[in-house]
Amino acid sequence: MTGSTVVGGADGLDPASPFIHPTEYWHSLPDGRVQCDLCPRACSLREGQRGLCFVRANLSGAVVSTTYGRSSGFCVDPIEKKPLNHFYPGSSVLSFGTAGCNLSCKFCQNWDISKSRQMDTLASQAAPERIARAAVDAGCRSVAYTYNDPVIFQEYAVDVAQACRELGVLSVAVSAGYHCPEPRQRFYQHMDAANIDLKSFNEEFYWKLTGAHLAPVLDTLQYIHHETSTWLEITTLVIPDHNDSVAELESMCSWIREALGPQVPLHFSAFHPDYKMTGVPATPRATLLKARDIAIAQGLQFVYTGNVHHRQGDTTFCPGCGEAVIERDWYELTRWGLNAESGCQHCGTTIAGRFDPQPGHWGRKRRGIEITE
Repeated sequence: MTGSTVVGGADGLDPASPFIHPTEYWHSLPDGRVQCDLCPRACSLREGQRGLCFVRANLSGAVVSTTYGRSSGFCVDPIEKKPLNHFYPGSSVLSFGTAGCNLSCKFCQNWDISKSRQMDTLASQAAPERIARAAVDAGCRSVAYTYNDPVIFQEYAVDVAQACRELGVLSVAVSAGYHCPEPRQRFYQHMDAANIDLKSFNEEFYWKLTGAHLAPVLDTLQYIHHETSTWLEITTLVIPDHNDSVAELESMCSWIREALGPQVPLHFSAFHPDYKMTGVPATPRATLLKARDIAIAQGLQFVYTGNVHHRQGDTTFCPGCGEAVIERDWYELTRWGLNAESGCQHCGTTIAGRFDPQPGHWGRKRRGIEITE
């Protein structure tokens, strides 16, 4: 998609601002505009114009990031909230995001941040090294780039990830996967885990409800799983009468099994009415359970339910013997059945993921923190 909506003039584009930062992925056009090459939208911008994502803009004939070092807030979460169930379960993660998004989801569940066009949303600020140190001080195993999509603040996320790696802190991307190949390669060199939103398995859904396309997201999923060392999990927000048909769910799960493999965890999450889809009812619990049954019938080994209380849908089962190896109550671990080699204690089958010999004990706590320079 080219020629994306311009969301403002030169507001906030003060070249002296400490939050303006150069970007790498763009090129000049013959008519004097510049084209952003970070994501498939390929926004073409005149001087002073911002892309649809809000945070990338044309300043003096170059695409710059306008929110480098600024955040909508910092919070320590359980890693299972991202959701990641096979990446150091029970550990804590320092989460943060910025503002804006490169998708236009009418059902956005985080619209107050991702759709924000107000700089006041970005009330917090911190240099990459300060975030990494704050994660260490808070006892976090990882830092998550989340709330809005880290694709649009790639430079900031990569710098934070590099600072984190120097201190032994891991990095987690929570993204819609709408990313061009070259910047995507650079980004995932620095990510240890990712949860990618696969919003539907239908191109019409993607175009009408997100303003994006399905194919680049599928390409990102395959790239992460087959060409990087980044641990991958997938989330699908199940929306009644929009992406919950048996045929679509079967097709999606079949594709995941064939293109990625049966061991990639899949999370079905419940939709609640929000943003521009307040007239659509919340996802019934029974719909999520049915989606999970479909995925398991299609051969996926690790299928979870989210935003509903369902102990079975929270639990990790051994694909070898069927025993529960990690039981959860919401985000709290209640049973640990893995041996020191990440295998089932009952039959020895190795469980796909990244695990410590012992589980973390962060539980379901959520704690906001302030980071000051």
